[in-house]
Amino acid sequence: MPAIVPALIGITLIALGYFFYSKFIAEKIYQLDPEFETPAHALRDDIDFIPTNRVVLWGHHFTAVAGAAPIIGPAIAVIWGWLPAFIWVIAGTIFFAGVHDFGAVWASVRNEGRSIGSLTGDVVSHRARTLFLIVIFFLLMMVNAVFAVSISNAFVATPSSVIPAWSAIAVALVIGVLIYRMGVPILWPTIIGTIILYAVIYLGDQVPVSLPETFMGLGAAPQWIIILFVYATIASLLPVWLLLQPRDYINGIQLIIGLGLLFGAVFAANPDIVAPMYNTAVPEGTPPLLPLLFVTIACGALSGFHGLVASGTTSKQLDKETDARFVGYLGSSGEGLLALVTILAVSAGFASLGEWQTTYAEFGLTGIPTFVEGGSQIVSDGTPLSKEFAATLLAVMAVLFAGTTMDAGVRLQRYIIQEWGTIYKIPVLQNGYIATFGAVAACLALAFGAGGRSGQGGMAIWPLFGTTNQLLAGLTLLVLSVMLVKLKRRYIFTMVPMVFVTTMSFFAALYQLWDLFNSGSYFLMALDLVVIVLAIFVILESGSAFTREKRAAEAS
Repeated sequence: MPAIVPALIGITLIALGYFFYSKFIAEKIYQLDPEFETPAHALRDDIDFIPTNRVVLWGHHFTAVAGAAPIIGPAIAVIWGWLPAFIWVIAGTIFFAGVHDFGAVWASVRNEGRSIGSLTGDVVSHRARTLFLIVIFFLLMMVNAVFAVSISNAFVATPSSVIPAWSAIAVALVIGVLIYRMGVPILWPTIIGTIILYAVIYLGDQVPVSLPETFMGLGAAPQWIIILFVYATIASLLPVWLLLQPRDYINGIQLIIGLGLLFGAVFAANPDIVAPMYNTAVPEGTPPLLPLLFVTIACGALSGFHGLVASGTTSKQLDKETDARFVGYLGSSGEGLLALVTILAVSAGFASLGEWQTTYAEFGLTGIPTFVEGGSQIVSDGTPLSKEFAATLLAVMAVLFAGTTMDAGVRLQRYIIQEWGTIYKIPVLQNGYIATFGAVAACLALAFGAGGRSGQGGMAIWPLFGTTNQLLAGLTLLVLSVMLVKLKRRYIFTMVPMVFVTTMSFFAALYQLWDLFNSGSYFLMALDLVVIVLAIFVILESGSAFTREKRAAEAS
């Protein structure tokens, strides 16, 4: 089948979802009010709370939630065939992720910019809030530790990506000062900053940067991990307008260009999809499609991490409540397009079915390298760019998005610790510096405690990310459903996705539990069991609150 067919179908459906379905959700379900005073105005401090242009905020939200996951997940899931991955990405983007991300922004804005975990105490119960915050902190620690490993490994494997990646920080700082302190209109900083980012890719090729093979007993990769967490500590404490916003915004522009380049190359070259539509000959050891597909592809279809960003940083910067649709739903739509083009790249970027089968000879070994290989081939076939330059471009793009997700993740961990300090009346935890150092210390303890001098400890518990992340998405949708019941609004549009994703995630967690037991991974098995038990308790508490509020609404 020509790749242009699923590309056109996917783009059309996602566009229709934004223009029609998200409008219905905004007007009839969440009932956005343009006159409502958002926390960005009511609690403005120009550090975390600041009214922001919705385009800039969309860039922040988009790149903070995108990261590398919408590339890695679809690239792995295509082993079951491209059609199941395609259907889940498109349906998930329209009916699951858009409603989830949009709803998390709306719920937080209506509650002083508090995180979805903190809101659980008001909406469900104090006990559910405590359990929910534990799951959230565990997930954030996992994400930050693993993304630091991913970026450090990329720097070691591709020294030419170092200068472009760090140059983005300098460009972001300049853009932040120009826009917020000098009042320069956003157009020219955007154009010049984007040109600089692409220009330094050539510079990176000419001047690759490598750290010493060994320094104080640490290899190059763990050295990069420490440097990254030092940077993340500083970035977490800086005002959002100075680094986080402009960095995410300019990376968002870069992703739009990258998506345009990839889809344009698909339309120009129109390669054939060589991967099977449904793979009946999966390699030995591949887990079953059901329910594993729905936790393998998280970001790009539905992700609990998005709710943390939406209610953690995005809601604190929303200028008008009506901007929530543009930022939240359109942000998830952009990520759906990234997942879609990844499916096309790893399905049509190979010369033959045999070559594809060689690459997909084992489950879980594909990811960013497969995306870069297939995507660069399509780009070189459909544009004048060489395959080598296209590969560097796509690799740098993936590293930059992993970096923006790590930036947001550490800041979110700080928020969680500060919320603990507020909830449990522990003044020392309310301090931003102490909360940040605590968050980074937890990530480093995981990285080097479980991984030794290699710093790869985050990878040890990464297999639990998919199920933990999707259970968190189900819990967020459940909290939104309880809020809608309290407001006497239709909750079916959050409840149906909640039931589906929670069911699939729960069975995936049980499958994983049995698999870990058979493989003798008792530490991971214990952690998986803890996550399952915590999720069950929160679901039971939330279900009780939902029933209680539903009866109260019916009685009134």
